[in-house]
Amino acid sequence: MKVAVMSGAAIAVALGGVAWAQTAPPPASAFGRMPGVYDAAISPNGKTVAILGGSPEVRSLSLATIDQPGLPTLNLGDVQAVSLRWVGDDHVLARIGFWKQWTPKIGYRYERNISVNLQGQAVVRMLDKDVTSQLLISQPVVGLASGPPAKAVMIGVQDNLGAAGSMDTRMKRKGESGFQLALFAVDPANGKATLLEKGGYDTYSWEVDQSGEARVRHESDEISHKYTLYARAKGVKPWTALYANQDEEWPRHYAGYASATDSIYMVEDDGGASQVVRHALAGGATEKVGAPVRGSDVALVWDRNRDQPVGVMSGAETFRVEWLDPEIRGVHAMLAKAFKGKTVTVSEWSADRTRFLVRVNGQGAPGAWYLFDRARKELSPIGEEYPELKDAALGTTRWITYKARDGLEIPAYLTLPPGALDGRKLPLIVMPHGGPVARDDDDFDWLTQFLATRGYAVLRPQFRGSAGFGKAFEDAGRGEWAGKMQTDLLDGIAAVAASNTIDPARVCIFGWSFGGYAALAGVSMHPEAYKCAASMAGVSDLGLLITEQLRVSGDDSWGLRSLRRMLDDASSEKILQTSPVQHVADIRAPVLLMHGDQDGSVDYEQSQRMASALKAAGKPAEFVTFKNEDHFLLRSAPRTQLLETLGAFLAKNLPVNP
Repeated sequence: MKVAVMSGAAIAVALGGVAWAQTAPPPASAFGRMPGVYDAAISPNGKTVAILGGSPEVRSLSLATIDQPGLPTLNLGDVQAVSLRWVGDDHVLARIGFWKQWTPKIGYRYERNISVNLQGQAVVRMLDKDVTSQLLISQPVVGLASGPPAKAVMIGVQDNLGAAGSMDTRMKRKGESGFQLALFAVDPANGKATLLEKGGYDTYSWEVDQSGEARVRHESDEISHKYTLYARAKGVKPWTALYANQDEEWPRHYAGYASATDSIYMVEDDGGASQVVRHALAGGATEKVGAPVRGSDVALVWDRNRDQPVGVMSGAETFRVEWLDPEIRGVHAMLAKAFKGKTVTVSEWSADRTRFLVRVNGQGAPGAWYLFDRARKELSPIGEEYPELKDAALGTTRWITYKARDGLEIPAYLTLPPGALDGRKLPLIVMPHGGPVARDDDDFDWLTQFLATRGYAVLRPQFRGSAGFGKAFEDAGRGEWAGKMQTDLLDGIAAVAASNTIDPARVCIFGWSFGGYAALAGVSMHPEAYKCAASMAGVSDLGLLITEQLRVSGDDSWGLRSLRRMLDDASSEKILQTSPVQHVADIRAPVLLMHGDQDGSVDYEQSQRMASALKAAGKPAEFVTFKNEDHFLLRSAPRTQLLETLGAFLAKNLPVNP
C-alpha cells in the first residue's frame, strides 16, 4: 500500500513535572506554521485520499492514489485552506478562503469551492458561472446529488425581479433587495449549475436527500424573528411546518436530516438531560437515539456515504462517542487498542467501509493522520500536522474544576511546562477563549504549547457563558462580560495558586477576540491581578462593536440581536462601563495589542482606539498590526510573528526566571 505524503512517525512527547527545564524549546515557527495536514478526505470508492495542507509557506492539495504510484499536488496559492469534500469518485472540492477589498474601507473574506480532478488539476470554481451567486460571501455546500454524474448541492442567489416578481404581498418588509437564496446542483466537471429550488425572503438554509432533493428548509422571519422548520417526506412535494418557535436560539435543537431513514433528528430535554430523538417525516413516529447526556452539549457523527448518523458525541473534559453503528464501533475499538493511551478519531471511510481515515493525537501532542485498511489490517501514515515538533518535549495538560465565588462549578484546562521538578512556583498565563459562546478542548493547541515550552503554566478556564456544558451554563454568562466572567478567571487563578503550582503575584492574561476583550477588561478592571496583558483582535469598546454590527447587517439582523442577547440588552450606561477603553486610567501593567487590518469579525478600529487611549493616558503599550490579515491569521508567517511578538513581550514583563 502506497500512501506517503510526509513522515508519519509517531510524535514523542516528554511528560514533565511542574517546572520548566532549561533546554532549548522548538522555535516559534514550529508552532505557528499552518498544519502539514489541515484536512483529509477519502473518495467513496476508497481509492484516493485527498490531503489539504502542505509546507508552512505554500498551501496545497495532494492526491494519494492508493496502490498506484504518483502523488499529484496542486499549489493553491496565496489562499486560506478551509476543508475538503468529495463529489463522487473523480472530483474533490477544496474549500478556500480569501480577502477581497472593494473600496478603501470595505472588504470581505470570501469562501469558495475549487473542483479538483484526480490528476490534481483545478477544473472549475463552483458556481463561478452564476454571476448573481457571487454576491454570497460563503456559498455553502449542503449536500450531494448522487447522479450519475454526482453533483454538489450548493446555496446560491437568485434575482426575483424585485417587487414585480414577488408574490409576497406583505407590506412591511426589511431588506427587500430583490435577491433570495436558492439551491443549485453544480457539476464539478464543468461548473454547470442547475436551479433546484428557490427560497423565500426568510429562507436561510436547506438539507437534501441523496438524490439532491430538498427535504428540510429553515426559515427565520425578519419581522417577527419567528423560526420555522419546514420538511417534506420523500415523494411529497408540499412543505409542512413541523416546528415553529419565537426563540431564535431554538434551531440549536435541530441535529440533522438523514436520507437513509427519511427522518430528522432533534435534541430534546429529558428531565434536564439532552436526548437525541429521531422523527420520521412519513407518519411522524419518534424514537430515542442513544443515552441521555447531562452537563454537555451533544452532536451527531454522520456517515456521509449512507447519509445517516452513526454516533452521538458529547463530553466535558474530552469528547466521546456513543457509537450507534456496531460496525464503526468495532473499527474504533480496534484502533483505540492499537493506539492505547492516545485519542483516536475515525474521521471518514469508504462507502464499503473497508478503508478509514484516522487521526491520532496524544496527551497535548499534535495529531498524525493514518489510512487504515480493515481487510489487510494495515495502517499507513498519511502525515503529521506539526512535523517540526517531532521528538519535542511539550507541556502536559490536565482537567481541573474549581468553585466560583457564587458556587458555580467552573471547568478548566491547566497546562504545565515540560521538564523536571525543581520546586519553583511557575508564572501563569491566563488564556480565556474567544466567542464567548465557544469552548476549548483537550486537543493540541499551538498557542498553549508555545507558552508552555517557554516555561509558563497556562490556565484556560471554561468560564460561565462557554458553550458545550449545557444551556444553563451558557445562559449564566448573559450580561456578565465584565462581571462574573471576569471573576471566574480570578477564581481560577486562586484555585491554581492554592495548589502551590503557580505564583499568584506573577500572572499575565492573553486572549484572542472575546479573549482579547477579557484580557483588556481584566487588566483595566482588576489591575491588581495581572502583571501584563496581551490582546489579539480584542474588543475594547462595546459601543463600537454594536455600531459596527449595526452598520454591517442592519438594526434588526440576527447578528445584532444575538450580540444584544449576550449582553443581556444592557443599557447605554452599562455598555460604557463595561468597555475597557473607558478604564485605561486604572491600568497599571504593560499592554500588548495585536490586530489584523483586514479583520471582518472584530473591527481593526477596536485596537486602534485602545492604543490611542493608552497613549493619551501615558500607559506602557505596544501596538502591532498584521498587514493584509483577517481575524484568524490562517497563514504561517503572521502566526509565527504573533508568537515571537508575544514571547518577547512576556519575556520582558513576566520573565520565567526573574
